[in-house]
Amino acid sequence: MTIIIAANSVPKPPAELIEGFRNAPTSIISDNLSRLPGAVGLKPYHRSGKLVGAAFTVRTRPGDNLAIHRALELVGPSDVIVVDGGGDETRALVGEIMKNIAQWRKAEGYVIDGAIRDVAAFAGDDFPCFARAVIHRGPYKNGPGEINVPVTVGGSVISPGDIVVGDEDGVVSFPAAGAAALLEAVRVQIKREDETLKAIREGRYQGAYGKS
Repeated sequence: MTIIIAANSVPKPPAELIEGFRNAPTSIISDNLSRLPGAVGLKPYHRSGKLVGAAFTVRTRPGDNLAIHRALELVGPSDVIVVDGGGDETRALVGEIMKNIAQWRKAEGYVIDGAIRDVAAFAGDDFPCFARAVIHRGPYKNGPGEINVPVTVGGSVISPGDIVVGDEDGVVSFPAAGAAALLEAVRVQIKREDETLKAIREGRYQGAYGKS
């Protein structure tokens, strides 16, 4: 079946803007997005490491990874491979070989609304992978699918080129437009929370955190 490629690549935010979110916790990013965006039900399967990059989106038929294979021919540095697999947990869409291909292509990692397999290979590596489940059963490779179109992952709509950030708490994404202002707000909150933690340690805390 046909794989529709809306674009071989998409405009990305400036590298320094993307990298600015490297030390930004997803929880604080979420706080400054009215606590609304963010994928639900995904968890990290890699050993450690922050996921930061621009969304390279894929929509697959549940249990079929032909479109992901096609996407792996196109991805490159700063790309996060974001896969809308319909939340299906009955067949793995990505395994060790596809992890290694993505690394070889210098992609930043995977975000998959679906299952993976070869979980030990992910658990022993710092290449980020967020997914819904693990299962040994392999995928079909028949299509159809779409590449670089808006997708839904864990209830969150992600468009090609959106900034994607993932850490131990999960995955959040947001458009590049407004990202500079968001980053400044995140930095302000990080500083405020650091000051609160210091006040707690020093016995000066007055309960202000519950009012923020």
